[in-house]
Amino acid sequence: MKVGLYFGTFNPIHIGHLAIANHMAENSDLDQVWFVVTPHSPFKKKSSLLDNHHRYEMVYLATETYDKLQPSNIEFNLPQPNYTANTLIHLEEKYPNHTFSLIMGEDNLKGFHKWKNYEVILERYHLYVYPRISEGRIETQFNNHNHVHYIKAPIMEISSTFIRNAIKENKNIRPLLSEPVWKYIDEMNFYK
Repeated sequence: MKVGLYFGTFNPIHIGHLAIANHMAENSDLDQVWFVVTPHSPFKKKSSLLDNHHRYEMVYLATETYDKLQPSNIEFNLPQPNYTANTLIHLEEKYPNHTFSLIMGEDNLKGFHKWKNYEVILERYHLYVYPRISEGRIETQFNNHNHVHYIKAPIMEISSTFIRNAIKENKNIRPLLSEPVWKYIDEMNFYK
């Protein structure tokens, strides 16, 4: 099985995440997309994150009705801060019959050369890149690389930060979240 790994804090998961993941699952050679909920990104401050189990629960609720989309908490039990290269090795050991690829936005590809062991990742795995509006340029080594696949997908300019701030300001952002995620956030009184 070919699995695309979509890493993120998903704080919270929103319709932009779902649209991109579903588009990748339906319009590439991937069989499934797994939302890998990251406990802590080396590039983000941990203080603004909801607890791991709450973010995983929201991803679970958001993907429940999609056959090709799955939540993953694989990184929860790995040493922190964790790096993608370590997660990939762990996944290969746990799922030897699966082939894993990374899903990332064009903005992440622009900084990919700063990732730990990025050369090894690029050599051993495929990257599925979706368009994003962002500053900077993509390193030339990634432009025509046979492991980098650009997938035409809708450009989604919705961010979890925007959603958190809007909730704090008591604005109605319900259309930007799947119904079960909205209910969970509302019932738990998150981001207020």
